[in-house]
Amino acid sequence: MKLKIVLEPSAEGGYTAIVPSLPGCISEGNSREEALANIQEAIQLYLEQVDDDRIYSKDAEEIEIAL
Repeated sequence: MKLKIVLEPSAEGGYTAIVPSLPGCISEGNSREEALANIQEAIQLYLEQVDDDRIYSKDAEEIEIAL
């Protein structure tokens, strides 16, 4: 999966990384490399399925698709 990341210098120093297609998925780092590493971790956590937060009906069907 490929996602567009917006990387911009922060006024306080370092960088802020934002994923426009994943609302609220934002991270920071002291360097470009650190910000990119941090946003990769944030994306993985954002996309991680949390079974405890989902309530399905008894007739629900779970299907996986490749992106």
